Amino acid sequence: MKSSILAGIAGIALVMAAAGPAQAEVSPAVASAVADQGRPAADTARDGARKPGEIVSFAGVKPGDLVAEIAPGGGYYTRILAKTVGPQGHVYAMMPSFFASRPGGLDAINKLAAEYGNVTVVVADFADFTLEKPVDLVWTTENYHDMANGNVAGINGSVFKALKPGGIYFVEDHSAPGTGTSVTRTLHRIDPEAVKSAVTEAGFKLEAESDVLHNPNDKHDVGVSDPAIRGETDKFALRFRKPG
Repeated sequence: MKSSILAGIAGIALVMAAAGPAQAEVSPAVASAVADQGRPAADTARDGARKPGEIVSFAGVKPGDLVAEIAPGGGYYTRILAKTVGPQGHVYAMMPSFFASRPGGLDAINKLAAEYGNVTVVVADFADFTLEKPVDLVWTTENYHDMANGNVAGINGSVFKALKPGGIYFVEDHSAPGTGTSVTRTLHRIDPEAVKSAVTEAGFKLEAESDVLHNPNDKHDVGVSDPAIRGETDKFALRFRKPG
């Protein structure tokens, strides 16, 4: 009887292993943020490809967190982060200085910040920035390949200093396995191994990686704006932790 039970358990384990990595469990706070009726239709239309519930939950964002978001773009994730951390938390939307020098360059993100109340716009040199207080998490999506074209060591070092001990550095980007940083300017992709190497060199520990945005049909040979793959690129998500 004992051997048959053990055999059954082993069989279940084999089935689970064959099914591949488990999907990230979406926390109630994140689910509520994603479902928020105040999100623009243009954002919610992208949810199927971007899987924000799984991604924000994998990153570990929770109510009350202080989050610094590097280069928030149109605010797709800023809105979700702001709703997830709630009134006891805060999001610092970090914009590059060249945006501030453009006429109206900060208008959209300033409008978003005014709507949410727990978002502060910070114009910063990403390679040399400080925040008013240490944060729980630094977040960047689809930007690291651009950051790699500049002083990425300085950026990673500034992120390390900005985080609380035990804080999280979350990176999601378009994948180009085996290319290092050779296609960051041309295809706007990066090798996830290059990211791991640079971030761990700054003192972080790689805690987890997610393949929830993996697309096996992406051949990684065209730019991310190519109509054949736009919005459906193969992406990686990495969660690093500052030793505490």
